[in-house]
Amino acid sequence: MDRILTIPNPDPAPLPLTPTSKTHRLARLSVAIVLGQWEELRLLRRDAPAGEPDRAWREAVLQSHLFAGFPRVVEACGFLAAEGGLGATDQDEIESGNEDDALARGQAIFDQIYADQSGPVLGVMQGYHPQLPAWVVGHAYGKVLGRPGLKLETRELLAVASLAALGQDRQLASHVRGALRSGANALDLNGVLAAVAGQLPEDDLRRAERVVRRFAMDHTRDSEQPPPRG
Repeated sequence: MDRILTIPNPDPAPLPLTPTSKTHRLARLSVAIVLGQWEELRLLRRDAPAGEPDRAWREAVLQSHLFAGFPRVVEACGFLAAEGGLGATDQDEIESGNEDDALARGQAIFDQIYADQSGPVLGVMQGYHPQLPAWVVGHAYGKVLGRPGLKLETRELLAVASLAALGQDRQLASHVRGALRSGANALDLNGVLAAVAGQLPEDDLRRAERVVRRFAMDHTRDSEQPPPRG
């Protein structure tokens, strides 16, 4: 939701590839669900290494409803079930707690992701509809991004992959910042985009590369500034 300024360098060089990792597999899984790439989804499940699918896979699938909607996630679960499923769920994967807990947890994560823009962004959403901020903060951030089973850094990297696939540049910029503020770095972001490059339309991939370069550069510059003198 943060405002994006014009991003320079319209034709960046290809991103460097980084070694395949579990996060990259989860990113490909997320994009396959978001875009309805069912054959890709089947192949990912068939090629899953020993020990996977595991809780991280299940969390990635559940999280995808924030970007793909429930119908597509339910459809994805059907394809995955036909290929062997996602493994047995643990008891602690079942949600507990009340709405107030979720709202407080979500607000803390929202503030971490948006930093000094948290209040203004919530104000904009309030103007769209008074119910929207509570749903976003309580559900998306409190009940989903705040769930155990995946680190927030990983969840934000999966959000980056999903939003790049959807071509949602404004939201992508916000979650690029969120990934950086949660512990990821430019190499992590580059690696995730490289991992899903073959799944994304070319125009969407290039725009996502530019967004990552722009905001990763801003983050690096800000982190290198000396602290203010007392």
